[in-house]
Amino acid sequence: MKYVQPRPSSIVAALYTARDLEVDVAILHGPSGCSFKHARLLEEDGMRVLTTSLAENEFVFGGQPRLEEVILYAEEKFAPKRMAVMGTCVSMIIGEDLQAAIDNSGVCTETIAVDIHAGFTENIDGVLATLRPAAEIGWISSDELARQQELLKAANQVERLRGAAIKEYIEPSRGDLKHKVAERLITLMNEGKTGVAIMNAKKETAYMFADGLLALHDIAPDAPITYSANLEMRGLPKVRRDAERIIAGLDAAGLSYEKRGALDEYGASGDMLGRWIQEQNPDFAFITGVPHAIPREYTDGIECFSVTNGPRQVVPLKDLGHAHVVVEIDLHPRTLGVRSIVESEFGAVLRSCV
Repeated sequence: MKYVQPRPSSIVAALYTARDLEVDVAILHGPSGCSFKHARLLEEDGMRVLTTSLAENEFVFGGQPRLEEVILYAEEKFAPKRMAVMGTCVSMIIGEDLQAAIDNSGVCTETIAVDIHAGFTENIDGVLATLRPAAEIGWISSDELARQQELLKAANQVERLRGAAIKEYIEPSRGDLKHKVAERLITLMNEGKTGVAIMNAKKETAYMFADGLLALHDIAPDAPITYSANLEMRGLPKVRRDAERIIAGLDAAGLSYEKRGALDEYGASGDMLGRWIQEQNPDFAFITGVPHAIPREYTDGIECFSVTNGPRQVVPLKDLGHAHVVVEIDLHPRTLGVRSIVESEFGAVLRSCV
């Protein structure tokens, strides 16, 4: 399928993967504006992002000497433990040898070359392009590389079957009015209806998606609701640290919940979570993060409340039969660089209704 709506970039996916591998400095070998927004956001999360700022003449004659200079500058300036040199469309088209630049620079810092551009059909190619050299240098094991490959396939399949990649174009939407959704949720709890509350969130987005569960518990601590969160301790270094911090936040709030899946398993946990929902046999389900990971066969007949951060995920969720869908529109920038649970807009609305 050819999409006419913008899709995630492989270069950006590579940058985020470098961050998850605890890379201190990433160097984009390309024009100064390449991936500018995400580069700035990632600096909020603690990873320095530099650029070789290739200009028109270097588009023709190449920029390897410039790359070698920036590699050495990064090492001297920031004293990093790990670095990554990222390709861009320009450097890949002109055939720059990133590994040769690393070798010729004489850099002492452990540094990987990520041969990537934005022309791949799927952004997961950027993740894999980063993980493979990371495994070769010993930053992750071969078993973890294989695990990540399977998780990426599962996440990609979910998006194609039930997510924002299901159609050539999906009209973006802000979803249902949050106060109306909150009122309906409170009505069900006041009627004594049974429910499940599930967080199935992707990596650092869980810092805000977890707040939905806390808000539900805050307003109705004795309601017959069973909680689940994908906070099992697996994944890349940063992913595990994020899980530890969110667990600490939930535990401090006194929330009782089951751990089902890990923060990088959001796309592979749908059937497992679906079977668990059926075992609970609830009247309603409150699902935050990636609700569409759960196939419709498990939620038919259950009143579903879904919280997503994707404006293009609203229509697919409605098509899955989810009665109520709300969007945390500013979630991603607000969860970069944080180290504790962040209050969500829907959580704040829910708390204000009682």
